[in-house]
Amino acid sequence: MLGAVWSLLNPVVFLAVFTFVAKVLGASVDDYPVFLLSGLLAWNLFAVSLSTGAQSVVANANLVKKVYFPREILPLATVGVALVDFVLQSMVYFAFLVVIRYGFVLGSIWLYPLAFVALLLLTVAVTFWVSSMNVRYRDLQHLIGLALLVWFWLTPIVYAAGKTHAQIVAPGHRWGWLFWRIYLLNPTAWIVFGFQRALYHSPDANKALAPFTAQQLGVGLCVVIVILLFLLYATWRIFFGLSGDFAEEL
Repeated sequence: MLGAVWSLLNPVVFLAVFTFVAKVLGASVDDYPVFLLSGLLAWNLFAVSLSTGAQSVVANANLVKKVYFPREILPLATVGVALVDFVLQSMVYFAFLVVIRYGFVLGSIWLYPLAFVALLLLTVAVTFWVSSMNVRYRDLQHLIGLALLVWFWLTPIVYAAGKTHAQIVAPGHRWGWLFWRIYLLNPTAWIVFGFQRALYHSPDANKALAPFTAQQLGVGLCVVIVILLFLLYATWRIFFGLSGDFAEEL
């Protein structure tokens, strides 16, 4: 009955909850809705694709056992559905920016397509892997929720990466630089860095955003994209190799 409204309800609820939490804890930044949604919409595409993609083959067991077709269609279809939601949510987000006259910065908006390509590659790669492994190990679908919860808080969506960096590498913190480098191994962190730098430019942006220039983030995202291309090929090979046993396993 509600149609596309369902896809808009999720970020609205997240926005209300985390805005309240940030205000109470005093961890918010200027124009917090703009900051939060710049990373949250990207995360929703990733998280929804993984959650539904993990069950994409198992949920279509009757089809897999009766008809031959490229099995890759099943996880890709779940990513496609999440992508439609992402487009609808992004349209509302950009309309919101126009209404409040927030504007865009030409010097950093070019990071948006780079971050989107990296996000799409990561989403498809991981969805291929979890959808194929879940056929044999059914408990995996229950662990994904826990994994996504931890992964969410390791990604600077709700909190400011710049403030986190300042605390981690603060003088006197012996292992600060090591912890920060480990933190940067998270590919979703780089993706969110890119989206935030492309869209968020409030007065305290330099303190809130990751301590990288737009050019440094561009280079970082290009490196991430190259790595994710290899990861996508590897996970597709795993999926393709296991797909021959799907009918028997199901």
